[in-house]
Amino acid sequence: MGSGSFLKVVAKNFDVLAGPVVTLVYPLYASIKAIETKSRTDDRQWLTYWVLYSMITLLELTFVKVIECLPFWPYAKLTATCWLVLPYFNGAAYVYEHFIRPTFIKPQTVDMWFIPRAKATKKDIFSRPDDILVAAEKFIEENGPDAFEKLINKANGKSSSRRRSSYMNSDDDYWY
Repeated sequence: MGSGSFLKVVAKNFDVLAGPVVTLVYPLYASIKAIETKSRTDDRQWLTYWVLYSMITLLELTFVKVIECLPFWPYAKLTATCWLVLPYFNGAAYVYEHFIRPTFIKPQTVDMWFIPRAKATKKDIFSRPDDILVAAEKFIEENGPDAFEKLINKANGKSSSRRRSSYMNSDDDYWY
């Protein structure tokens, strides 16, 4: 009677008992071992695990009222955490490589050319090959022909006579 009741309690509360071991104790032990090795692979695995575990915890704290209504949540969390933790699955590294890294490591492009367009209609939006000339004329009007010549020389890699010093740089009329 005593051992049967004990096993029922353990079976009913398996997630409560196994959760801290799977989510904290083993990852803590493995993280310490990973720090002591020279391999970067295990460092990435455990650092990624801790990032994901933090995100899961933040999700739980944010949506605690919704999660309380889901009776399967503790088991789903335990299953997901086992997948992230166990070296056989290497789940944390998988999530990092396929979801986190592509999100944060994207080649970022900046469009730095401003080419003004005249009031374009749908049919002549790409029909003006001389838009760069319009931009150059506008630059000359605003800044003068000398500034335009400096810009062209700068683009061609030619230095002006004022910039020949090895310790001073000049940008237009400002010295620093």
